[in-house]
Amino acid sequence: MQRRTLVTGLVATAATVASPMLRAQILPAGPVRIIVGFPPGGGTDALARVVAQKLAVMWNTSVIIENKAGAAGVIAADFVAKQPGDGNTLLMAHINSHALAPALGIKLGYNAERDFAPISMVGITPNMLICNVDQPAKTVKDLVALCKAKPGQISFASAGGGSAQHFALEMFKLQAKIFALHIPYRGSGPALVDLIGGQVNYCFETMTSATPHVKSGKAIALAQTRLKRAKGHPTVPTMDESGFAGFEATVWYGLMGPSKMPPAMVQRMNEDINKVLAMPDVQEKMEQYGAEDGGGSTEKFAAFIKTEQQKWALVAQQAKVKADA
Repeated sequence: MQRRTLVTGLVATAATVASPMLRAQILPAGPVRIIVGFPPGGGTDALARVVAQKLAVMWNTSVIIENKAGAAGVIAADFVAKQPGDGNTLLMAHINSHALAPALGIKLGYNAERDFAPISMVGITPNMLICNVDQPAKTVKDLVALCKAKPGQISFASAGGGSAQHFALEMFKLQAKIFALHIPYRGSGPALVDLIGGQVNYCFETMTSATPHVKSGKAIALAQTRLKRAKGHPTVPTMDESGFAGFEATVWYGLMGPSKMPPAMVQRMNEDINKVLAMPDVQEKMEQYGAEDGGGSTEKFAAFIKTEQQKWALVAQQAKVKADA
């Protein structure tokens, strides 16, 4: 009896000691890089840094942000897809690299579905339909009427051909049955400068980029593009509320790794990122950027991406969207 008790105690002790060791083994050895496909200072970069700071403490290792800007996130995605599956290199994935670029039919060096292991959604941000203060139509209904009265004369800026903002515009044109002039820019910054200056009339812009101009009164928000109103803009109606049932055109961000990552490591990272996103100070920062609904299972994230890919492929086909259009 005593021998059995001793053996049982030793097994229990060994299991207690081994448990954290086993958990440590399913985390990457050494520093972790999160590759961001956009320059420092943008929304993707900012959200990645919020998460990285917390994971570094949780994992007791360096979690470094590395910016590989270019081709709207495609260069970064291509780089991560070709990395070893050791978990040391992750991607802050973006709607551009994993839904819009495939929808455009661009020849990519990676397969957006096959070459990645989705880890966790980090956040979903609405776009906002905005104009400068001099525009006559300041509701969606009035804007549709204006575009129909002046076909091809009302201009809409975007952050570039094939961008999330461009796709939101094309969805709007299809559903409203209007003809409007699309003017692509090299990024949100110059597009917003010309919008506020009156060189262009309207644009769909990410909530992150549009908010400072709306709050300052330099731009007016007609609508936002999720099915529910964002916490940061409770008075701005959704496109759905404005007569466009089911209209949803978001920008989203999530962590992914190469497809060769061990499932146990992916699951552990998912659990830890969910813990990070539940922290009150992290939630506060996410709300500042208009990013909501991060977290959830890996399966939920994968299913969301697939739905986005199908939706935007259909829009690209119906609207004949081109990357340089």
